[in-house]
Amino acid sequence: MEIVLISIVAFFVAILTFFSGFGLGTILTPIFMLFFPVELAIALTGLVHFFNNVFKILLVGKNADLSVLKKFGVPAVVFAFIGAWVLLHIPDATPLFDYQLYGKTFEVYPVKFIISILLIIFASMDLVPYFQNLQFAKDKLPVGGALSGFFGGLSGNQGALRSAFLIKAGLSKETFIGTAVVVSTFVDFTRLSVYASRFTKSGLTDNLTLVVCATLSAIAGAYIGNKLLKKVTLKFLQVTVAIMLILISLALGSGLI
Repeated sequence: MEIVLISIVAFFVAILTFFSGFGLGTILTPIFMLFFPVELAIALTGLVHFFNNVFKILLVGKNADLSVLKKFGVPAVVFAFIGAWVLLHIPDATPLFDYQLYGKTFEVYPVKFIISILLIIFASMDLVPYFQNLQFAKDKLPVGGALSGFFGGLSGNQGALRSAFLIKAGLSKETFIGTAVVVSTFVDFTRLSVYASRFTKSGLTDNLTLVVCATLSAIAGAYIGNKLLKKVTLKFLQVTVAIMLILISLALGSGLI
């Protein structure tokens, strides 16, 4: 049952997140958590996300902007390593607050709350007319790379911040998606390498069939998303990113994910 449900979710979410450049891991993780312990859910999600990104590199990696990769991607990888190291060496964080809803307790943690505030600010730049023509200068890209990489390593939520910066970098839709995919793949590889010591303890090898099915479903979704890319405009891409930013930020800030 879990294989079918997770594969279906991976397929449809991969189509949607192909355009936004983020969201697959964020949405898949709570689905995995329905069936597996948290540590195993994170490991399974990380592998599906990584292999899906490798496939997307084959599809659109050639469109990546080399100068942006250097200015944004290199700091992202360095700070992803730092964030992942911090995650493994700090004690469990204390929630900022918690609340009850429908008989269930939701806890909001500092890192996710900070990310949610940042995402709401960035999303506003794409929806408020005054900010729609705003672009980040290329000299600001290292800051964006460092922020997205660090929070990616620390919490796994790197894609939304990455897209928030790159969508304002004056890139075409093809270049935006290609660059985002390449950066995401290298950040994933970096943080998964740091997390690897936990994978062998989590029971990951006992669920390889699930990983393969979910990965193939996500790859199929990415393939369809690539086919649809020619039919969308840069404006559609910007609005999609903005809406996804808001939804993810609300879920993070409320403790739902």
